[in-house]
Amino acid sequence: MLGAISIGYFVFNIRAEPMILMGTATASLIALAHGYTWDDILKSICAKISEALPVILIVASIGFLIGAWMVSGTIPMMIYYGLTFINPQYFYISAFLLGALISVCTGTSWGSIGTVGIAMIGVAIGLNVPLAIAAGAIVSGCWFGDKLSPVSDSTNMAALAAGVNLYSHIAHLLWTTGPGFIICCAVYIYMGRGIDISPDTPENISVLMNAIGHIYHFNLFLLLPPIIVLYGSITKKPPIPMLFLSTLVSMILALVFQDFSASSVGESVVSGFKLTMTEGGNAAAFPSDVSRLLERGGAISMFSSFVTVFSAFSFAGAMSATGSLHTVISALTRGIKSTFRLVLTTIISTFTICACTANGTLPLLLCGDAFKEEYKRRGLATKNLSRTTEDAGTVVEPIIPWSASGVYCATMLGVATLDYLPWAILCYSGVIFALLWAATGIGIAKYQPSDDPERLVEN
Repeated sequence: MLGAISIGYFVFNIRAEPMILMGTATASLIALAHGYTWDDILKSICAKISEALPVILIVASIGFLIGAWMVSGTIPMMIYYGLTFINPQYFYISAFLLGALISVCTGTSWGSIGTVGIAMIGVAIGLNVPLAIAAGAIVSGCWFGDKLSPVSDSTNMAALAAGVNLYSHIAHLLWTTGPGFIICCAVYIYMGRGIDISPDTPENISVLMNAIGHIYHFNLFLLLPPIIVLYGSITKKPPIPMLFLSTLVSMILALVFQDFSASSVGESVVSGFKLTMTEGGNAAAFPSDVSRLLERGGAISMFSSFVTVFSAFSFAGAMSATGSLHTVISALTRGIKSTFRLVLTTIISTFTICACTANGTLPLLLCGDAFKEEYKRRGLATKNLSRTTEDAGTVVEPIIPWSASGVYCATMLGVATLDYLPWAILCYSGVIFALLWAATGIGIAKYQPSDDPERLVEN
């Protein structure tokens, strides 16, 4: 599969998903050749896909949520006032923290890059600060929430694949993400001290703020939807009901406070917000940057994530029918006698799949499912595994130039991936601390049968 994906992507520029499906077909043919029936294979595939259904529901819920937050004015208000109250003397740290705030609330790194990221890079251009550092700070902040938010699809996928309770996974991530966050703050504050600040607001930012202010009516009630999500995160409520509650409240707020029709609100939730929904319906009347900032969300926008999940879990199901995947992992882990080497093997495997597939989601699904029994067998909690796959997969993806996230960030921010890589500190600090804790034993949790999600539900 990895060979086919590498050749397909680098030679023929084919997406990873069809190559994974070819891998699924190959694994199925091998299973048939060894005496398994099609019913055995199909049953295994269906069993794996059924495990992914909770994540598919969460991914769809996130699409609904972003569309509702856009039409209600919640996200635009965050951007507007974030730009208004930013202290230019601390631009880098402000860009990092604002990106982190938005991504924690929304759970989407791409959405954060496409909204606050674009706005902040415009501020950086106007202030004439080094764009590589600015882009690195923005990427670090936006991927901070993608790693720790309970409404992030990748966070949910990592926990699901490793069989870990979502909030246990998030809490355990703090061991590697927390130190990286502190280092980011220190570096960005230090680098920002030398910025030569002009008191004038850049003209393009003024245009963006005026356009946003013209479209929406802001008030404190618009903060209620993210407060609901944050409350659910703090009190460890089930994520899907909290997401739908926040979406419903956002839709009501849009009808009460904004100048949108009920049909526009419904369309925004399903298909994403469009400037044609505004009064007059003339999208051309707004600057192009406004459409890049605001035209976001909708459940349909998450369809590519559904395809990825189905493809990856179909492959895992076909491999599981014969035990092939675990045979491969056994070969990789043979001779490993220390926690450090097991974590290192997990990191190498996760990064290799991420680099070969140009996708940070696939290694979470494949490595999480493949390694979890090995971690349990060695007396290690599988939340160590889910944390490591995020450290070496989710957050590393935007600094791989040919990955989907790397290309997206470079395109949106106008800065080459290799240029901002040294300053995207959070994207590689997790791997460093994962190896450090594995070598010292600090922050490594031991396996307890009561940690399994099924037992938590029973209890």
